[in-house]
Amino acid sequence: MKIVHTPDTAALAAGQARPAAAEARPTAAGSPTAGASTSSESATVKLSSTAAGLMASTPEFDAEKVAAIRQAIADGTFKPNAEAIADKLIANAQELLQRR
Repeated sequence: MKIVHTPDTAALAAGQARPAAAEARPTAAGSPTAGASTSSESATVKLSSTAAGLMASTPEFDAEKVAAIRQAIADGTFKPNAEAIADKLIANAQELLQRR
């Protein structure tokens, strides 16, 4: 999964603060969210060096490959490789466990 680096996420990756929302966002019931501020406040967010490194090292995605897969899904011709998916999931889980 790719996280798109918008100016907000780029600022967070650099450890800069991002202003908080100026208005309360309504919930599904239409009422303001609990604890939401309606004044113009700002919040400071500090990322650990590990988090900043992870955001900075996120590889770019291949837009052409995504478009081809999207088209194959739309056409009904996409055939996922269950073995490859399982192998990647196991490898990712092993990597996460080794970091601890």
